[in-house]
Amino acid sequence: MIFLTDDLLLHYKRCPRRTFLDVYGDLSQQAPPPDFLLKLQQDSITHKESVLETVEKSPQNQATPKTPATLLLTALPSEVDISAPISPNYHHGDWEVGARATWDLMQQGINCIAKPILFMPTYEGINLVSFPDLLVKYPGQSNLGDWIYVPLTIKFGRKPKADYQIISAFHAYLLTVMQEDLPEIAWLILRRHSIHPVNLEQWMPAMIRVLAQCLETLAQQREPEVFISRQKCSLCRWYNSCHAIAKSQKHISLLPGVTPNRYRDLQELAIADVESLAQTDITILEPVFGLDIASDLIQQAQATVQNQPILRQPPSRLLKESVLTSVTEDSLHPDRNLVSAALRYANYHRIPPVSDSLNLPTGLVELFFDIEAQQDLNVDYLLGILAIDRVHHTETFYPLLAEDPQDEGKIWQEFLDLVERYPDAPIFHFSEYEVDTVKRLAKLYNTPTSQFKHLLSRFVDVHQQVIATVMLPVESYSLKHLARWLGFEWRDATVTGSQCVCLYDRWLAERDREALDLIQRYNEDDCRATYHLKTWLYNFLQTHHQA
Repeated sequence: MIFLTDDLLLHYKRCPRRTFLDVYGDLSQQAPPPDFLLKLQQDSITHKESVLETVEKSPQNQATPKTPATLLLTALPSEVDISAPISPNYHHGDWEVGARATWDLMQQGINCIAKPILFMPTYEGINLVSFPDLLVKYPGQSNLGDWIYVPLTIKFGRKPKADYQIISAFHAYLLTVMQEDLPEIAWLILRRHSIHPVNLEQWMPAMIRVLAQCLETLAQQREPEVFISRQKCSLCRWYNSCHAIAKSQKHISLLPGVTPNRYRDLQELAIADVESLAQTDITILEPVFGLDIASDLIQQAQATVQNQPILRQPPSRLLKESVLTSVTEDSLHPDRNLVSAALRYANYHRIPPVSDSLNLPTGLVELFFDIEAQQDLNVDYLLGILAIDRVHHTETFYPLLAEDPQDEGKIWQEFLDLVERYPDAPIFHFSEYEVDTVKRLAKLYNTPTSQFKHLLSRFVDVHQQVIATVMLPVESYSLKHLARWLGFEWRDATVTGSQCVCLYDRWLAERDREALDLIQRYNEDDCRATYHLKTWLYNFLQTHHQA
């Protein structure tokens, strides 16, 4: 018997293959859950329990602000009472019994039902099951009497994203089947007790489409194609298995820049693999993707096929080459539109070629900067600086660490003192986060404007320098992918930035010095990887410039 739960439907919305594998896959192919995923799951449970507890303890019409219950009460009709919710009695996993117990409470007209179960069998032999966090009694007309129920869902996210609203519509859909009346609204409670209405008239059709596709996939046992989407796949336990398949197929989704939507567009153009994309004329892609994206896709495919770095060409140069080829071919084939090709060439040939200028500064001393943060605590707890001193031939790492979150201001001042010891040294970093953090800390700790602005003028984003100048045969332009392609390895191969969040939590809870040591080594290796990448890029561009 197959149970299609709201979680499985949520996963299908994000990745159809994941839901298929969760139902039919070989569980031995799943990787153990990473620590950061376990942390997210526990944080979600804690958040949900906290909201339910405050709702349960909050009397009707309580005036105390800033609790989920009181904020929700301000949004609900005055006659709605969410105090003292009652839960159906069932054992975990016995969903049909839980659904019957929920139905009994609905028939009794209980004002607020906590942890209900909604259940519906389908003709495909797949049972639909959903777990809204609360059912709230509203005035209205249904087969229950002069009341209906509205679903309320608690999620750990910060924004009411489409996925959450589709799942709210799924709850409402099963409620409609049971009470024979569609609620006009559903509710989401997110982090920081923010409350959002869900417009079911808008989201119900989208949910029905996703549900129908999911039911068809499961009923026909049709295994969806592998597609590697870096952000969505990163915490999935099926990632290693799917990635191995994609590598064996040389799947085009491994190419940076190929999103699901762009992949569908490429399929419609009959471009199914990296080799075909590398040979595609830019004028074929330009009408679909625009000139910039078309240029990026083609050049990325060329670097991958050649398995070597190539200097990034401006889109105009690719277009000029295409137009020149078209002009030459039209002179041999008069039936082609030579006038059109010539006009296109006239429009684009004046665009300047790729710049040979080098934007990577060098210095007798260079600083490489990386930050570790705990977003839930809103603290940047490690400001790591690697100082490369070519005068004294030294490489020194400075881990400026806040052993307690309240020490953030202290390490910020230590950072300012350290970088002022090298006033002429450029400060290299990877990604925008370091600059954004410096701005935040400067504002938070009242750093003088003159000092702060001079500091920012020294920052150089190596990531931006890479993507602006070269194309590399990599699956991602993350620091790890780039540095490992160059042969650099982290000393603790399994530690990630996300895991450092868990390690810092472990330090705060247990005062385990090993956790801090792992974080500091990881941060130092990030700084050294940035140094390694910057050095390679400078040499590559210098060689090209001289050539």
